[in-house]
Amino acid sequence: MCLTVPMKIEDIDNGRARCTALGEERWADLTLMADAPPKVGDYIIVHMKFAQRVVSEDEALKSYELFGEILDALDRAG
Repeated sequence: MCLTVPMKIEDIDNGRARCTALGEERWADLTLMADAPPKVGDYIIVHMKFAQRVVSEDEALKSYELFGEILDALDRAG
């Protein structure tokens, strides 16, 4: 099972996006989004190092909130 976290594009260089999410930084290949390339400031879903689609900021922030709730529940259970 895969879990994807929306990532915010901080910079784009030569077909790759430097993205951040929840304190982590990753590079994502934008090849699969050549028909509708994202821009700096967009939130994207990344799978296997490839950007898959753009999501709204609202959707990304809701995801971050849910991940926080999951981590809090795991901390309380452990």
